[in-house]
Amino acid sequence: MTLMDYWYSLLSSVAEEHRKRPVSFRDGPMDPLAVLDGNRDQFRHWGLQVCFGRARLYGFLLLLTVMFFITVSYILTGEKNGLLLTPSPYRIRTIVGPGQCPLNLTSPRDYASMKMVVKTIVSKVKFSSRHVPELKDLIHNEPHVFSAIPRKFLPNIKNPCWYEEQAGNVTADPYGKNLYARYSRRFRAVCDVLRKTFREHLFYQGGRCYRLRCLPYFYIIGQPKCGTTDLFDRLKMHPDVRFTTMKEPHWWTRKRFGIVRMSDGFHDRYPVEDYLDLFDMTAFQVQDHLAGNTSSNQNSRNIITGEASASTLWDNKAWVYFYDNGTDGEPPFLIQDFVHAVQPEAKFIVMLRDPVERLYSDYLYFSIANKSAEDFHERVSESLVLFEGCLAQASVRSCVYNTTLNHAMLVRLHVGLYIVYILDWLSVFRRDQILVLRLEDHASNREYTMRTVFDFLRLGPLTEQEAAEITQSPVSNTRRPADKSLGPMLPVTKEILQDFYSPFNEKLAKVLNNDSFMWHNHAKLM
Repeated sequence: MTLMDYWYSLLSSVAEEHRKRPVSFRDGPMDPLAVLDGNRDQFRHWGLQVCFGRARLYGFLLLLTVMFFITVSYILTGEKNGLLLTPSPYRIRTIVGPGQCPLNLTSPRDYASMKMVVKTIVSKVKFSSRHVPELKDLIHNEPHVFSAIPRKFLPNIKNPCWYEEQAGNVTADPYGKNLYARYSRRFRAVCDVLRKTFREHLFYQGGRCYRLRCLPYFYIIGQPKCGTTDLFDRLKMHPDVRFTTMKEPHWWTRKRFGIVRMSDGFHDRYPVEDYLDLFDMTAFQVQDHLAGNTSSNQNSRNIITGEASASTLWDNKAWVYFYDNGTDGEPPFLIQDFVHAVQPEAKFIVMLRDPVERLYSDYLYFSIANKSAEDFHERVSESLVLFEGCLAQASVRSCVYNTTLNHAMLVRLHVGLYIVYILDWLSVFRRDQILVLRLEDHASNREYTMRTVFDFLRLGPLTEQEAAEITQSPVSNTRRPADKSLGPMLPVTKEILQDFYSPFNEKLAKVLNNDSFMWHNHAKLM
């Protein structure tokens, strides 16, 4: 089935379902005055159902139309630069119109309608395995990545590093074309430091010149608003750990495709060499050890580096623009496929929190104006209706990775569906390579969680003073005072979201063999 055939069948089925939906009244033919006077509640409930039905129908029409024109423009021009990657202009509120179908948060009718939407979603939740692509297909799609990174790393150091032949003029500026330096003032400053000693760290053998290159030993891969910044700030205090200048390079998920900001179109794709430049500071220190210039520091061989892009676990929005469509709308390649192909023994740290509280924290952090518990409830309701509409035609995995749907939803419901992403990562990496933590546990006992992380990364022991400094330092990236003043979400919103996330949390707890990931206590943090 082609993409056009899929869209046509989807549109036809939605339209047919809408056409056949029965509309009835208790008192025979509709008399508007009689209905308003005698059956006001039923008429209001009927109107709400019609609004939701029309929203689903018109919403899918507009979403598919936008996706169609974007794809056609891409195919006809054969040019990715300038291709729009902006949030869909579709919003349910703009179709329904302000005040035409307002949700009365205290109305039993509205409450029942949203409960029914969630019930429908839950009834369709099924977890399916994915098809893991072959290495030859990965190489075909990203040949430069595999030509730049070798299959084996140096055996006598802990961090994954290798020697890369330095061709051309060794006196040329090695960071002059780095795209990270173009957009990051902090990395430009780091480049100034690296330039001063770059040639001192070149290695000559057999008449050839080499430089040491390194990849991260570990990745903090998710999730947003789950405490990754606090973990990053504490972990970089360990004497054996080095991080990139920026916490989140987002190379695997965004920069590799030329995405600088999610609200912009595509730009030049960042080559893998630009990403590797981020780890040159660590490479220089490892090189000093290999050259015998660190007699005072025998632990240089145990230095490791990492990066902490909280998008790595879940963000696969760009796949639809660069890869042929997969089966039933699911992406044929995911980020972890490429990471595993170049670095099969990498380690990953995932920090999660109650997805209900994560979503509210995400809303407060990224929304700019008119934030309120009522606005959050409306956005949640509209997003749930969209997700339900997608599940009527596609699998859970297809909806989770549906780029158009993700842009259309007013809150990022899909980011909290942790188990979908975890299962897909476990399809290529071993369970012992992925450490999954809870923010709630980290907040209540930082000493324990940091010790768990240190053991997972096989880091050296700390002095009592070093350990105290790491665990007792102030919490990073907490909720802003202005957002705290808005108070908690509405109880009805929390109840609806708890019902929505429940089957996903239960599966997560089963896979991780830890009931605490069901978040029965629904702890509120940060």
